[in-house]
Amino acid sequence: MKVPVVRNILEANKRIADENRTLFGSKRILVLNLMSSPGAGKTTLLEKTIDLLKDRFRIGVIEGDIQTSTDAERIAGHGVQVVQINTDGACHLDGNMIREALTQLDLDALDLLVVENVGNLVCPAEFDVGEHHKVMILSTTEGDDKPKKYPLMFQESSVLLVNKIDLLPYINCRIEVIRRASAEINPNLKVLEISATTGEGLPLWTNWLEEQIRQIRGTD
Repeated sequence: MKVPVVRNILEANKRIADENRTLFGSKRILVLNLMSSPGAGKTTLLEKTIDLLKDRFRIGVIEGDIQTSTDAERIAGHGVQVVQINTDGACHLDGNMIREALTQLDLDALDLLVVENVGNLVCPAEFDVGEHHKVMILSTTEGDDKPKKYPLMFQESSVLLVNKIDLLPYINCRIEVIRRASAEINPNLKVLEISATTGEGLPLWTNWLEEQIRQIRGTD
C-alpha cells in the first residue's frame, strides 16, 4: 500500500512544480534549488553571491527552515526580497510550499530566485519545486564518502559546489575522490571548488550563474 501513496504524492507535487515552472518561464526568472546538509554553508554562499551580483541582477530568496527565521533575517540584511517558509518538522520544501511563497514576492522585479532548501542530504532531492537547476553544496568537513552514501543528491543536481576548501590542510578529505565518485553517478555534474568564507573559487560560480541568467532572459 505504501508505494502507490508515495507515487501519488510525487505525481501531485510534479503537477504543481510544472505550474511553478511555467510561471517562472513567463517571467523569465532563473530559479535554483539550493540543497545541502545542515552547516555546509548555503546561507554564507548566498550572502556572498548576493553581494557579488546584486548590482547587475535583481535577486530574491525563499528560505526553508524547520523552525527559525535566522537565515532569512541574514539574507534580508543584504537588501533583497526574501520569504521564509517554516516546515514545522518536514525535511524538505515541495512545490505547493513554493507556490504559496511566490504570492509574497514581486516576480516582475526578479532575474534570479534562489530557494534555500531545508538542510538534509536525502529528501530535498526527491521533490521538484519548479526550479531550472538543483545545486548541491558539499562541505569538505563532511568527508569524501558522501557521493556514494547519498547518490540521489548528486544524480539530480546540475552543479556541485565543494565548499570550505580552505580547510583542506586540516582535515582528511580528498577532492579527487569526490570528483571521481560524483562523475560515476552523474557524468554531467559540474563540480566547482569554492570557499564561501575566503571567496576562493566564487568567480567560477558567479560566472556560471550569470551565463544561466542571460540565457533565461535572452540577453546573450
